[in-house]
Amino acid sequence: MPYAPAGSDWTDREIDLIVADYFDMQALEFAGRPFVKAQRNAALRELTGRSRGSIEFKHHNISAVLDRLGMIWLKGYVPRHNFQRALVDGVERHIARNPALFENPILAAPSPELQEGQPLFFEAPPVAAFEAVPTVLERIVRKFDPALRDARNRQLGKSGEERVFFAEQSGLRVAGRDDLARKVRWVSAEDGDGAGYDIRSFDLAGRERLIEVKTTTGHKQTPFLLSENERSFSEERPDAFRLVRLFDFARQPRAFELAPPLDKSVLLTAATWRAQF
Repeated sequence: MPYAPAGSDWTDREIDLIVADYFDMQALEFAGRPFVKAQRNAALRELTGRSRGSIEFKHHNISAVLDRLGMIWLKGYVPRHNFQRALVDGVERHIARNPALFENPILAAPSPELQEGQPLFFEAPPVAAFEAVPTVLERIVRKFDPALRDARNRQLGKSGEERVFFAEQSGLRVAGRDDLARKVRWVSAEDGDGAGYDIRSFDLAGRERLIEVKTTTGHKQTPFLLSENERSFSEERPDAFRLVRLFDFARQPRAFELAPPLDKSVLLTAATWRAQF
């Protein structure tokens, strides 16, 4: 195909081709199957007439859109955020045709024997930037809301709570506090939701740690939903309440922890309204 003029806008056909190619590579990466990016780039050059650099840059742009959707992006394609509306529309078309790409994978409930011995690595929480969603992304983020996606995936939530439950027990045992490890309770599983937290644990001095777990298969800065009950409880028990955020859960689970006041770490906005007569 003849080369497209440098600087010309990508057509919908070209965008659909490169978005499909991106997700094809991602599927191969998830499956652990090898592929050569240079060969994929060459194939797209034949189909679109675009230059190697233009195709590379567009792959980085796709990562930037996925980043805002709390989706995993391809290794090597760090998000570059100066993209056009047409690319956002192309990603939206592709996900709409393949909704499983956006929804979290169905996670089988792990067995206690496997889960108990697995360490959970904690990192520093992200620096709060409180950035507004760019106008070009407002519609797609409303349509494919990562916070709602994770909240409705009950299996994901249960698996994340289980991981933290065993990690709390294991940490206490390693520190020689078997007495406290035996007292750790998975409150949401035993008593149901409504306590304002999921797990009752302890620090090494025996002080309560009342942990609310929020889990995502997305990246570290993926937004999450916090109920009014959870927010209120964090204010009632700031000494004990801790929010543990698990991220990248499907590949390499890691976590960070937030302590009250939560609005010092995250921007809290009303997500739902209660209507009554």
